Amino acid sequence: YYNCILLLLLFIRTPSTFCSVCERCIDNIFNLESPVGLTSINGTTMFWTVERLTKWLTSPICYYNTDTDVQCCTILPITVYQPPDNVSVSFVDHTAPMFEGKQYTLQCTVEEVAPVKNLLVTFYRGQTALGQLQSKNNNPKPVTETFSLNITLSKEDNGVQYWCEAKLELGPYGPQLPPVETSQTITATVFYKPQLEGSLHPEPITVLEGEPLQLNCSALGNSGPSYTWTLPSGSPFTSSSSVLTINSATFADEGKYTCSVSNDVGTATVELNVEVRGAVPSFFS
Repeated sequence: YYNCILLLLLFIRTPSTFCSVCERCIDNIFNLESPVGLTSINGTTMFWTVERLTKWLTSPICYYNTDTDVQCCTILPITVYQPPDNVSVSFVDHTAPMFEGKQYTLQCTVEEVAPVKNLLVTFYRGQTALGQLQSKNNNPKPVTETFSLNITLSKEDNGVQYWCEAKLELGPYGPQLPPVETSQTITATVFYKPQLEGSLHPEPITVLEGEPLQLNCSALGNSGPSYTWTLPSGSPFTSSSSVLTINSATFADEGKYTCSVSNDVGTATVELNVEVRGAVPSFFS
């Protein structure tokens, strides 16, 4: 007998397929069988159409019988796509503030998507892509899958929004703009060690006797820093302010001042040396 040629083209955009047998098979028995949809025949071409496909693992069979009652058949592979029902992002096992320099895991959960092997998941920091992941799961039915990405946070990440995107690649016959679902955004709260602002005064700081003296050791930190001043006498002085003010300097105020800025992450320390000079006598009264 003659081998007949079976042709298959799966249209992703429309729920229909067709297969054809060669012209020399016109006298043979041929058909296309499927548990769902409608089948029609035009010459040696058979068409299968379904309005709404809800069954998974549906594979129509295109066949013909030879003169010697030998059946030749081909299974038409059908891929059913389902965009995600929901996409969400979170930090794994962590809802409290995080700390700079430590590693955390971002998690993107994609619910009820098929086939998951065609899914591309991209993690974002603001508008910057951090990484793209793809599943190795070959299950053709809808599944829920979680994708993870490790990141190390810095103080620059405080207040930054993270999110993820799930894109279902439909292949060359799919739409040019494949279905994309995005998660909500989550804002990172990062605790970091205090950092002194600006440049410090040159050493030593000189003030005239009787004049006001202000020492500043402003710092940025999250959580909010507290300030402890140690005076030349060795006495500590705790304050919520970064500025230490002496209204009228005396020679007793001369010496080394230490400012310690602390929060839950760490401490930054700076030393300021103060020199008090005698007031310039006035020759005019």
